[in-house]
Amino acid sequence: MRLILFGPPGAGKGTHARVLAETWQVPHWATGDILRRHIREGTELGKRAKAVLAKGELVSDALVNELMIDQMSEPDGKRGFILDGYPRTVGQADALENFLKRQNEKLDVALYFKTSVEVIVDRLSGRRSCPQCGANYHVRNIPPRVEGVCDRCQSKLVERADDRPETVRHRLEVYEKETSPLLDYYRRRGLLKEVPGDLDVAELQVKLRKILAGLAKQTTG
Repeated sequence: MRLILFGPPGAGKGTHARVLAETWQVPHWATGDILRRHIREGTELGKRAKAVLAKGELVSDALVNELMIDQMSEPDGKRGFILDGYPRTVGQADALENFLKRQNEKLDVALYFKTSVEVIVDRLSGRRSCPQCGANYHVRNIPPRVEGVCDRCQSKLVERADDRPETVRHRLEVYEKETSPLLDYYRRRGLLKEVPGDLDVAELQVKLRKILAGLAKQTTG
């Protein structure tokens, strides 16, 4: 199973990706996590990305593609994968499609988490992250075992500045403009499926499993 999950910040992509990855026994790769790991480990790609970020610039499509294709080329990706946060642009989508063609593989589905502004603001205002290992939590939905402390590395959790309510609405406006071409891209290819991101995790998992079970049946049938 090879799928991508995309939608606005706070749509629940990461949460559902982790559950689906465990269910289907495939890796879950989030662009931000991979970027931070390369920077932390000081790889060649990480050094290049760090230099770009140090200048206050955005990491280019070309560098993001290198990061993700390097990851997808690892042996654990042969069974399939779940991509979270990639692709973000049509250029990245083309790079992914070309990579899969070279591997004689194809994408199974692009799941778009359509989510209302009100729900997103509520979710993001409660989100906390670990500055050391990148683990994400939510004060209500996915709380750490000890309040304010990361389960993995025991570092102090922080609230990202761009998760504050006053900045969320602007982020959503920018995201919608950037993502509209990507929706059309996968709609034209018959791969786009919209799912209701406003639902609670358990409710939406039922719908997602039905979609993926149907796709798996089509593939094996």
